Amino acid sequence: MKLGFIVNDIPTEQAGYTTTRLAMTAINRGHEAWLMGVGDLAFDMDGSVRARARTAPKSTYKSNKTFLAELQGPKARVERITVDDLDVLMLRNDPAEDRIKRPWATTAGIMFGRAALRRGVVVLNDPDGLAKAMTKMYFQLFPEEVRPRTLITRDRSEIRALARDIGDIVIKPLQGSGGEGVFLIRQNDLGNLNQMIDAVARDGYVIAQEYLPAAVEGDTRLFMMNGQPLRYKGRYAAFRRQRSGEDIRSNIHAGGHKAQAVIDSRALQIAEIVRPKLVEDGMFLVGLDIVGDKLMEINVFTPGGLGSAQTFENVNFTHAVLAAMEAKVQYMGYYRRDFNNVDMATL
Repeated sequence: MKLGFIVNDIPTEQAGYTTTRLAMTAINRGHEAWLMGVGDLAFDMDGSVRARARTAPKSTYKSNKTFLAELQGPKARVERITVDDLDVLMLRNDPAEDRIKRPWATTAGIMFGRAALRRGVVVLNDPDGLAKAMTKMYFQLFPEEVRPRTLITRDRSEIRALARDIGDIVIKPLQGSGGEGVFLIRQNDLGNLNQMIDAVARDGYVIAQEYLPAAVEGDTRLFMMNGQPLRYKGRYAAFRRQRSGEDIRSNIHAGGHKAQAVIDSRALQIAEIVRPKLVEDGMFLVGLDIVGDKLMEINVFTPGGLGSAQTFENVNFTHAVLAAMEAKVQYMGYYRRDFNNVDMATL
């Protein structure tokens, strides 16, 4: 299998990233695995998609750090590959990371992913599905049974009215990631609300969302693959993120820490409720962030944390992901690469 990963930029990849783990596992399973940044892509005059890509020089690796060091260093094999000749292309670039400094890069993976579809490359997640999810507005397309009450607006008075009506709320930007620009507004302390709204509204629309008291205990990241909770060797690919001190954010780089997750019947019910929409949009690998009995976020761009799940469950979930890709490639071989990508993405 020839496998490609589009990332934001190869030099900024890290050993613990899920993309690094997937690429190393692919090589250890005997496949080709190429990494390319969004700036390495090109649409050539002959109508082919090509990219200046890198792969590691050895056929097996035991260490993520060694693998990435050789991939990023002078020992790497560097070639201008034809993306259209790949069997699978994974879109693992995060548009939010490029939104400010490289706005041209935010849609590059989607754009070139769409072009690769014409030649029968399996593109994961489906680029049209990802285009629908470019902002957190995508979250509002899921049933209200699984998500907090939410208002998206730039109007201060509407946000203030929501806070008075439902109590404590959280405000955050419509675009962004990693807990950036997140504020908790207490119902009995609205004095600084206007200033906080202005700070968030500088980047566009404001999400005002019902605060879930269970957030004190953090959230659970549960991976979905092919529209189902990712389970391998009897273990769910999941972990908990617990907040640190008074910070309401449980994001790891916002000061949170990790713990083992318990996947209960409510978490599985949430997964079942969102499954039809994920399948409809061709979302192969997704991270659900669950707080109490509600879904806080759905991560469809570069969902990370398979290594954390492996640490707590003692199972290497990347093998399950690669096995699913291998099955898709086999299917496409039977159908001579003539099969709808949205359907193949979650088959």
